[in-house]
This record gives sequence, C-alpha cells and structure tokens, in this order.
Amino acid sequence: MTDVSTLLELSGVAAGAGGIGYAKVRAPRAYWSLVGLPIAIGRFTVTYSSTMDVCGLTVQPSRLRAFLVRNVARRSEVQPVPPKVRQVRGTSTGMRVTLRLPAGLEPADVAAASERLRHAWGVHSVHVTTTKPGFVELRMTGYDVLRRVRMPRRAPSGPMVVPVALREDGSAFVRDYRKIPHNLTLGANQSGKSMYQRNLVTGLAKHLVGLVGIDCKRGVEQRPYAPRLSALATDRDEAAGLLDALVTEMENRFDLLSEHGVSDLWELPETVRPVPLVVLVDEVAELFLTTVRKEEERRDRMVTQMVRLAQMSRAVGIFLEVCGQRFGSDLGKGATALRAQLTGRVVHRVNDKQTGEMGLGDISPEAVFAATAIPADRPGIAVAGDSSGGWSRIRTPETTPTEAAATCRAFAHLTPELPFLKPFRPTVPADAPAPVKGPSLIKPRPITD
Repeated sequence: MTDVSTLLELSGVAAGAGGIGYAKVRAPRAYWSLVGLPIAIGRFTVTYSSTMDVCGLTVQPSRLRAFLVRNVARRSEVQPVPPKVRQVRGTSTGMRVTLRLPAGLEPADVAAASERLRHAWGVHSVHVTTTKPGFVELRMTGYDVLRRVRMPRRAPSGPMVVPVALREDGSAFVRDYRKIPHNLTLGANQSGKSMYQRNLVTGLAKHLVGLVGIDCKRGVEQRPYAPRLSALATDRDEAAGLLDALVTEMENRFDLLSEHGVSDLWELPETVRPVPLVVLVDEVAELFLTTVRKEEERRDRMVTQMVRLAQMSRAVGIFLEVCGQRFGSDLGKGATALRAQLTGRVVHRVNDKQTGEMGLGDISPEAVFAATAIPADRPGIAVAGDSSGGWSRIRTPETTPTEAAATCRAFAHLTPELPFLKPFRPTVPADAPAPVKGPSLIKPRPITD
C-alpha cells in the first residue's frame, strides 16, 4: 500500500512538472501569472538594493540623511541611495515598477542599464519610460510577447485612435492620427507590410472616417476593401485625378475653417464638421517612377500634390498612410520633401541598410540597427518610431485578407457620402450588402462665380 501511495505521489509530481513545462511553451501567459510572476517579484524584492548598486544606479545620500545615519542610527558607514520604489504591479505579460529618481540620476542612466537589469532579475526584457519629471516606469516582460501576438484587452481608444500592433513591452501600438497625422511604412516582400495595412484598415473601418485608396498595382491589395472605400485609384491616371480632387477638397476645408474663425477641423461644430479622410497609398514608388519622358509632367504634378497634402492637410482632417518597399531621394524630385512631412515611421524587414536609414536614420541609429536585424522567419515584426526620437519593436496580429474584407463589408454602412469622390468610388461586388444611406457629413455650400 505504501508503494502504491508513493507511486501516486511521484506520478502527481511528474504530471505537475510536465504541466508547468507545457504551459511555459504553449500558454506563456498562464505560466507567467502562476509561476513566473511570483518568482520575479521575490527576486526583485530581495536583490533590488544590491542590483541597483552594482549597476551604478545609486547616489550619495544627502547631508541630512548622512547626519541621521551617523548620529541616530549610530552607523559609521553611510550606504549609497538607490531610486525609491513607489509601486510594483504585476501584469499578464510582465511587471511594472515605478521608481522615484534621486537627485543626480536621470532616466537615461536607468535606460542605459536596462540590459543589466534584465539579466539580474531574470526577465525577458526591461523598457524604461518616463511618466513625469523625476519618475520612471520599468516595464518588464516575462517572455517574448512578439512570438505569438495577443493584443491586450484594454487598448487606448478614441476618435481617430486605432490599435494596430503589439509592442515588445506588452502594450498596444496605436495610430493616433491627431498626434501623428502622417505615416511612412516600409518593408520588403513577405515582411508583413501588407499585414500591417490590413490591421490598419480593419481598425479604421469601424470609425466614422472616409477611406481613400491608391493602389497602382491594379488594385490587387485594396480591391477587397471596396465596400468600405470612398474612393480607389488603381492606375496612375486615376491617382493623378484623385490627388487633384483631394487637394481641391483640402482648399475648400480651409475656406470652411476661415469662415468659422478656427484653425483646426476638430474645433468646428459637429453639424458642419467634414468627415476625416485617411489616404492609403499602397506602393508610393509607382507614383514617382516614370518610363517615358511624356509621363514626367504627370509625375511631377502628383508628387507636388502629395507634398501639399502632407504639409497642410492635418489641420483639415486629411491624413496620409504611405507604404513602399523603398523610399528615398533616388525616387526623384520631391521624395525627400514628402518623407520629411511623414512624422510616423514603421519599418519592417528590409533588403538593405540604406532603406532602413531612409525610414529611421533621422530618428535613431539604434532603430536602424534593430530594423536591419529583423529575421526573415518572423514576418510582421517592425520597428516603429517618430520624430521625437522614440522607437520600439512591434508586431501585428495575423489578419487574413478574407477577414479584412469581411470587416469592410460589415461596416460598409459607415462609408460617408462624399460627392467630390463619387467619380472614384470603387465598384462593390454584387454579393456585398448595400451601404445604408446616412446623413451627409459635408455642409452644403452654394456655388458662386
């Protein structure tokens, strides 16, 4: 009987160990919550002071503190002071620690030691974020959250805010068009650039916004989104006409702002506010490159119109999402001027270092190195940055073209009625539901000579 009990106990232990090992590989969130997080919190609590000391993140105490230690605590040796721990909070992907920096330390000092902190506490990564002056937050992840993307349940939301991908610190990467109006997305074939665009369109389709597509590859990428698109150009001739129409609309919207004495679209009353527009350019090089001399005039006009939109359209609610495999001065006149106006940058795996420098070279040299180090067997991983110099690795969740097309059909009733885009409205397949006609979002204006 004793042998049977012992055998059952050993079998239970073996099954438990096997279950933990299985969960670590197949269910990393569950493993982290049950096993990894308690261990990490214990290791952090026990070794915090010594780790900060050996990592050079301590400062000499103030004179008052040194006086109290020597005369009240009766200790002859005064220890250096590490940052004060204000809050320790566990998450489903890692741990968040808020630190109060003592005088003499800055966030850059902590960020420079992030790799040493990662190894000392046995976590997958440590990211340092400044929350307010004097305070930083250590965002630790217990495992590789980009290996199998799972978007957080609570993501930022609001007008023109679209969660698109997952950051490597476990938070959501969002496109906030009111903060970063224009974006440049680069990536080689099979790098996940199309996946990024599908996730973006899927998120935008649920908002009250007009989507304008420019896909000079005969619409092979954007044609499935036709039920939700207000306009679609599938060749250079159509693209030229569509860009002219957008610039004319931009000028009309500026007239509307001037009439109401405001400088931004969102300051207008809702009754007269035009619907925001997002222009999706699938392959920007097709608008720049020419094969014969007679096409140069059309090309120069298209580039000029795009540069004008990038420079001024933010105030009137027209936003650009420019995608391409390669983008730089070698495309010709106007390319550098356009790139300078595209504040947001997302660079997937690229074929050469020069392309990474075109997208991220003016943001951070470390971001360029991170983009060129993306492995080919992990499509969807990219480096996202902006003109402030901040950058992070992201990965988009897998979304099939069928799923994106289904979302566009489901939200086709949100497609706004825009008369100036009617000549460019794509043909909706017969099996797609007809959009429900809603109130016009454009203020009627009389035509005068």
